[in-house]
Amino acid sequence: MELTRLAIVYIHLIACCIAIGLVITSDVAMLKKLVTGDPDSADDIAHLHYVKQVVVLSLVALWISGLAIVGLDASVKGLEYFTNPKLQAKFAIVTLLTLNGFILHGKVMPAIEKFGSLLKLPSGLRQWSILAGAVSAVSWLYAALIGVGRPLAWKYSLVELLAAYPVLIVGGMLTTAVLVHRAKQRSSYLKFRFLAA
Repeated sequence: MELTRLAIVYIHLIACCIAIGLVITSDVAMLKKLVTGDPDSADDIAHLHYVKQVVVLSLVALWISGLAIVGLDASVKGLEYFTNPKLQAKFAIVTLLTLNGFILHGKVMPAIEKFGSLLKLPSGLRQWSILAGAVSAVSWLYAALIGVGRPLAWKYSLVELLAAYPVLIVGGMLTTAVLVHRAKQRSSYLKFRFLAA
């Protein structure tokens, strides 16, 4: 049973690493474009499709392997295992991450594909995109932190474990909103200089 659990945990870890690696590199590329890139250039739609496919597969692997780990642990520790605040926090975050994935892949990415880039989205859609992006980035990293934080089990309440989560999401949204605003200003300035030349 220990070797079975170890193999499942390993699959869980690999799926998590793949997803987080892609999410971070995509987010860094987007932020770099907002800060220093050409704000009017189209986003790399092919890359978005690739990220979407790999992250969806990783999330499915995470759910399957995570539920298998929980099943194995619960079979040994009994129903009391489910009262662990660390386990509850991870399930809450991964569930929100999954629901957010439906918004990202069903609403945000098709809109970016249609309009060409985040900056060209209508204001309402752009706000949804910023919210979904912040929830995604924070949730992946927060879930991973909770997952590897073995010392957190039973030491803190669910509220304490999740206290920083909404703060980080709001911080991510505000940071992205400021960068988007500055990129739109830079785009207007560049267009004005081009027309004035």
